[in-house]
Amino acid sequence: MMRYMLRMSEVADLSHAPLEELIVCPACDATYQLRRPKPGERAVCARCHKVLIEPRKKAGMQIIAVSIAVVVLIIAASVFPFLQISAAGRSNSVSIIDAALSFTEGPMLVLALLTAGFIIFVPLLRMLLTLYVLIPVVLDRPAARYAMRAFRLSEAMRPWSMAEIFALGCAVALVKVADLATVSFGPAFWMFGVLVVLVIAQDGYMCKWSVWNSLEHPKKR
Repeated sequence: MMRYMLRMSEVADLSHAPLEELIVCPACDATYQLRRPKPGERAVCARCHKVLIEPRKKAGMQIIAVSIAVVVLIIAASVFPFLQISAAGRSNSVSIIDAALSFTEGPMLVLALLTAGFIIFVPLLRMLLTLYVLIPVVLDRPAARYAMRAFRLSEAMRPWSMAEIFALGCAVALVKVADLATVSFGPAFWMFGVLVVLVIAQDGYMCKWSVWNSLEHPKKR
């Protein structure tokens, strides 16, 4: 993939440049004069090498499709059995909701609700907010009401969406349990695995600058 880098040395003075012609690196706060890359190119911070702008053709429809798939998988993975454990002639299957809410007495209730929120409800809400923001933009319609607030909230929730952490925790737990019992994977396990991959892919496809630019400068019909 081709790319060009936004270098500090290319800009002599930014003090009189309009704000809409500036871009600031969110990682190191370096400020550059905005240069819009073409599809297939990307603008990279010359100081810390963080990707600032990376537009892709038809990325909006791809992100919408992935978001819908993630919503369906989250709902399905919450209902279907996640694991089945057999030991000493007895077996039991559990879903993600059952596992998250298994401790509902006393102070553990707060922990159970937080666990369910981080692995299910936060990722689900992020996907719904993404659909709310992107569908009108991709269809060249006026931005949805409070779309900027919705997208800002979605980005703020990103660090708290812990589907990947849950998957890693499950992998560690299964290694320890395998010697004590027979563990078989339910449909929700494979759904959750696909879900994690899709969430990572969606984050990789999304160019946040392009979304903000579309919300601030909607196309005139």
